[in-house]
Amino acid sequence: MKIKVCGMKDPENIRALAELPIDLMGLIFYEKSPRCVNDWDADRINALSLTIPKVGVFVNASLEVILDKMERFRLQSVQLHGKESPDFCRALREKNILIIKAFQIKTIEDWETCRLYEDCCDYFLFDTPTHGYGGSGNKFDWEMLSAYTGATSFFLSGGIAPEDAEKINRLNFPQLIAIDLNSRFETAPGIKDINSIRKFLSGLNKKTELL
Repeated sequence: MKIKVCGMKDPENIRALAELPIDLMGLIFYEKSPRCVNDWDADRINALSLTIPKVGVFVNASLEVILDKMERFRLQSVQLHGKESPDFCRALREKNILIIKAFQIKTIEDWETCRLYEDCCDYFLFDTPTHGYGGSGNKFDWEMLSAYTGATSFFLSGGIAPEDAEKINRLNFPQLIAIDLNSRFETAPGIKDINSIRKFLSGLNKKTELL
């Protein structure tokens, strides 16, 4: 199982995270998020010489903004968390950008929306429905996953907590390739409890090959 830790912000906290076997690290560029990364953080983050691929998380951002942040922060992929259209995703893919499209799944009917993005996104991310765009800490209803029949592999997000490792080990969904950790592993918005993540990883069976 691949591990993505999202909502990173502080360079020293990022440095500590990089010592763990993490596959992806998320930087949030949504201004209303308490975990939003500012442009003046770019030099400090880039100076860390990280080997962990960085994912930029955007909410209804323009193509120009996304391309600017990708260059400024040396991002390897993007995660779209808003109402971005399939055509918008296609425009990004034309620039050889790897795309993770997030969906807030509330009902069985929500799976139909995902089908519209099958041919224009590399991965999906399923999250808990909120009034915002994620980071609520509320648990996603994992039983909903049994109704997903799409071909696109997905990340599981939404309130995953340190005590959930064993439950995740028992999940059996062929398209599930990664989990996304965020607010339930924090001591403050954007600051991760490294010991909690380390303990969680020790209880998790990682079987999926790297992207």
